[in-house]
Amino acid sequence: MTISDLTHPKPTAQVEPYFEVLGLDDTLRFIEVFGGTEVYIASNPQTRSRVVALLGYDKAKALAEVSDRLQPRVPLAKKWRTLVYKAQGMLTVQIARKLCVTDVAVRNWLRAEATRGPAR
Repeated sequence: MTISDLTHPKPTAQVEPYFEVLGLDDTLRFIEVFGGTEVYIASNPQTRSRVVALLGYDKAKALAEVSDRLQPRVPLAKKWRTLVYKAQGMLTVQIARKLCVTDVAVRNWLRAEATRGPAR
């Protein structure tokens, strides 16, 4: 875990196992590539694996070790990603394009989080 991992919104329960193993940047990359789909992560990943190509062998292997904590389908985590991208300084329209949602949806998620307060 890096310093930047600590300055971003807490991951949701679905994202937490990925975040623990991959850290913030690789979790975001993994969700951007595989979010919403079923991904088989072999206990002994092969070099031709798309997961290995994205993350490298060591992280793919580490992810396989926590596969019992992963849902069958990789979460999209759009609300959490919205908060992370905003914390990284992205504009609302950039976030909307990246998540393939409307700017209205992004603003609503940000507004809802702001009303929750700093308890998270």
